[in-house]
Amino acid sequence: MKNVISIKKAAAFFLAMITVCIAAVCLFGCAEKPEGENFPPQGTLTQSLKQDIDCTENTDMTSNPDLGFYRPIYVKISDSGVSYNKNVVTDATRLYHLRIDISAFSEAVNGSGDKPLTDRALGGLSELLSFLKQNDKNAIVRFAYDPSFSGRENTEPSLATIKTHIEQVCSVLNNFETTVTAIEAGLIGPWGEMHTSTIATAEHISPIIDTFLKNTSNLHILVRTPKMLYDFLDITLKDIDGYKIEKTNKAYRVGIYNDGFMGSDSDLGTYTDRKKEVAFLGSQVTDHLPYGGEAVAPESKLHDIENCLPEMSEIHLNYLNVEWNSAIINKWKNTYYSSACGSDENYYGKTAFSYIENHLGYRFLLDESVFSFTEKFDRLDIKLSLKNVGFGNLTKPKLAQIVFTDENGEPADIVQVEDFTGELSTSYSVGLNLQNGKYRVFLCLYGEQIGNKKLYCLRLANNGIWNDSICGNAIGEITVQK
Repeated sequence: MKNVISIKKAAAFFLAMITVCIAAVCLFGCAEKPEGENFPPQGTLTQSLKQDIDCTENTDMTSNPDLGFYRPIYVKISDSGVSYNKNVVTDATRLYHLRIDISAFSEAVNGSGDKPLTDRALGGLSELLSFLKQNDKNAIVRFAYDPSFSGRENTEPSLATIKTHIEQVCSVLNNFETTVTAIEAGLIGPWGEMHTSTIATAEHISPIIDTFLKNTSNLHILVRTPKMLYDFLDITLKDIDGYKIEKTNKAYRVGIYNDGFMGSDSDLGTYTDRKKEVAFLGSQVTDHLPYGGEAVAPESKLHDIENCLPEMSEIHLNYLNVEWNSAIINKWKNTYYSSACGSDENYYGKTAFSYIENHLGYRFLLDESVFSFTEKFDRLDIKLSLKNVGFGNLTKPKLAQIVFTDENGEPADIVQVEDFTGELSTSYSVGLNLQNGKYRVFLCLYGEQIGNKKLYCLRLANNGIWNDSICGNAIGEITVQK
């Protein structure tokens, strides 16, 4: 009996040792597998391969939606329709500022009475936005009752008529959510800048904001000063320390436009306490909403390149008028980024204008791309690490596709994946339905698709990563060998 027991113990010990050895082989064998080996020798082990991507930033201007130096388009709306100069729209500019004169519908201008916008007027507005969409252009939209944007005061109709006009134009704007970068509420005062008018008061401005919000779902609504936002939130400047605007608050879609940008310590009356308000806006408002306007007052030192960059970053600057003020634009074009401005060595010797242009809004750089797959090649897991080197953030989600192209550069498979919302660490898991062969893999981020044409595509800022025919960013390669 003792011999039998000893034999059983020996057998059990032998089996245990075999189990330990197998576990050790699996553990250390997998850990020591050299990176770059394409196929595991057996089983269903997952192989991870870091992709060979050029992670250096291309310092050329990268045209992306909803950001940049804009050009204004002056639009006049009358009973009979819309008139504007189509020749302003060129390949050189992506973002436009629509300055829309609707003074013909105000008694203070037409002398006969306040009246609603006509169907032909609204149809003309729709045609204008359709024209911009067809040309892959974005628009910041501002309405005003100032005839020809000439600087006239007190030309507004009654508040009831203003609300009616807002309801009417929003019925059009809601059809162009990917085209319209933001609505600058405007409507009040010369140039629609919400000042120098008897109705430039909270009693009129807050209902205007509320009417825009009630008649839109996803469009961003911008007002001229932080105080207008405080009034709408029913707080004051002294309350903003630690104040949080929750995503569930309707005011989460209310931001600021600044047509006195860096013109004085108060930005020509924009701020009461610049440092405090910039910090509040940067953390609660402009971190997810567009922010921009016009640089003014050429004699101001605030927009000297060595002075302006920190605030541009803190406030998440998205857009500026390239035509105003021309003296400031020319100053930026004739001064240079250096170590006195920052540590971005790629831009040493580049003009201040080039640096600012490249950093307006978001600017994503692919930092790492890792592919993982099984020996069956039935699934591909993609992990991307990004950097955002721009002043701003992505303010609209993008639809996303993974596109596989064959050795002839033709799409072999297209997989729709989760929307991209600007996160810096992104993972996708896609099923593979590919024949044996070598494939390049692209990430396409876009606003919408009409037929086979993708619009409002997001380009990463890496060298050699963009493919124009695919409208996508190359993120790696995979060789399928089942």
